[in-house]
Amino acid sequence: MKKLKSMIYKESVSGLIFVAPFIIGLVMFLIVPLGISLYYAFCDYNILSPAVFTGLENFKTMINDELFWKSLQVTLFYTLVSVPLKLLFALLVALLFQKTTKAAGIYRAIYYLPSIIGGSVAVSVLWKRMFATDGTVNQILHALGIQTTISWLGNTKTAIWTLILLTVWQFGSSMLIFLSALKQIPSTYYEAAMVDGAGKWKQFLKITLPLLTPTIFFNLVMQMINGLLAYTQCFIITQGKPLNSTLFYMVHMYNQTFVYYKAGYGAALAWVMILIVAIFTSLLFATKKKWVYDGGY
Repeated sequence: MKKLKSMIYKESVSGLIFVAPFIIGLVMFLIVPLGISLYYAFCDYNILSPAVFTGLENFKTMINDELFWKSLQVTLFYTLVSVPLKLLFALLVALLFQKTTKAAGIYRAIYYLPSIIGGSVAVSVLWKRMFATDGTVNQILHALGIQTTISWLGNTKTAIWTLILLTVWQFGSSMLIFLSALKQIPSTYYEAAMVDGAGKWKQFLKITLPLLTPTIFFNLVMQMINGLLAYTQCFIITQGKPLNSTLFYMVHMYNQTFVYYKAGYGAALAWVMILIVAIFTSLLFATKKKWVYDGGY
């Protein structure tokens, strides 16, 4: 018994005991499912019957699948538009909150709140009602004297923008990261710039922006991945309508797997998305040295 206690009290053994639940969870709920899905990607599997190995048939089907290309196009457009806008708004608000005031904490909490609740089903339902033909947005337009009723979610040109707007609205987490980085920039840099006659705009371009590039890079990578994997907004608000103009890739994958019971094809779609995320991330890291300042403060 004493020997067992002495082993448990050893630092290495204690560390393994505390880490064991995480390792078991990682293996059981991530590594094993990933391996199974990789196998199913090469199978004809409909959930109800055993999987039959078919080689590359699912990937060949994908090439000729119009919905695959459409959902990929919509997701890329959504990501490439929403992410820069989201980061831009986050940075602008962070710059406004850079000065500490008595009410700063309250304002930060208010601006951060959408990031906490924005991805929920309830907010997606609320957003859907707001942009309905008889929703709040059209009522506000009528109150302003604009009598035209706009079908925001029924028009192929405006539906995707309602989803982009919801995403941009959730800029709170990026804002807090930017704000934290701004507070790490020594004030002596700005004081020296003012002595040299540099204005606010020049200080931003020559001091703030270069020193923020590591934080911008981090936010860009994280938000790009989140954009490519977006699901809830589309599934709750538009279901890909109208005419698949808002069909996100993840919703297409869900439909193939759980609506049409093509689980093998859905697994193949999932692995293609993993590859796409890996390519985007690799491209960002490949260009990192060209625009990210790493000289320190």
